[in-house]
Amino acid sequence: MSWIPFKIGQPKKQIVSKTVERDFEREYEKLQKLEDQTKKLHKDMKKSTEADIAMSKAAVKISGDLLSNPLCEQDQAFLESMMALDTAMKRMDAFNQEKVNQIQKTVIDPLKKYSSVFPSLNMAVKRREQALQDYKRLQAKVEKYEEKEKTGPIMVKLHQAREELRPVREDFEAKNKQLLEEMPKFYNSRIDYFQPSFEALIRAQVVYFTEMHKIFSELTDQIDQGGLTDEEREQQNETKLNELRALSIVADD
Repeated sequence: MSWIPFKIGQPKKQIVSKTVERDFEREYEKLQKLEDQTKKLHKDMKKSTEADIAMSKAAVKISGDLLSNPLCEQDQAFLESMMALDTAMKRMDAFNQEKVNQIQKTVIDPLKKYSSVFPSLNMAVKRREQALQDYKRLQAKVEKYEEKEKTGPIMVKLHQAREELRPVREDFEAKNKQLLEEMPKFYNSRIDYFQPSFEALIRAQVVYFTEMHKIFSELTDQIDQGGLTDEEREQQNETKLNELRALSIVADD
């Protein structure tokens, strides 16, 4: 048979209804999930912009390396193609940096600011919990004297305990009422807060990819020779590769 110890400082009277406590836990759990999701989104957005920057910088480096290829000194057509590519990559990098700066200002920074509110919210919940524990402790103290024989000294102590309990009860009730009223408001405000950021994110992406379409369309017009299709280019490359393989210096023994 298991033994359940007596919980010191726990009142017999239920001072917070199960419905109220359940409502409080539900609202706070929603905010905890919102905090986790906001932090994750902030982290993912930072990773995304860092990857975008790395991609465009790598593209510029590749075009620069191709431009410095010795073949450019020997083939004017190849040189012109590489110059066009290098110019396109630098334009792409510039537009990408503008996009990243816009996302930083309109999405990442607001996410960071929103996340900074949660520590204060969590502290308010902790203060409410501490007030509840104080309320329970003093309520248990009052009940202890109420159960004793009503002698003069006991009645004095009971009066003192009730006087001590009153401001603590009022403090808890005020904190509990405030949180129950404001937690749903905070949670429901997330849409109005984030909607402008997400709209700005979409606009930044639309502007960027519209410019990319222009840049690469122009690049295609500059370097497209003979209007070959991808399949025709692939066949052409395969033919050249077969010619190289036929050379004695790369032939299999």
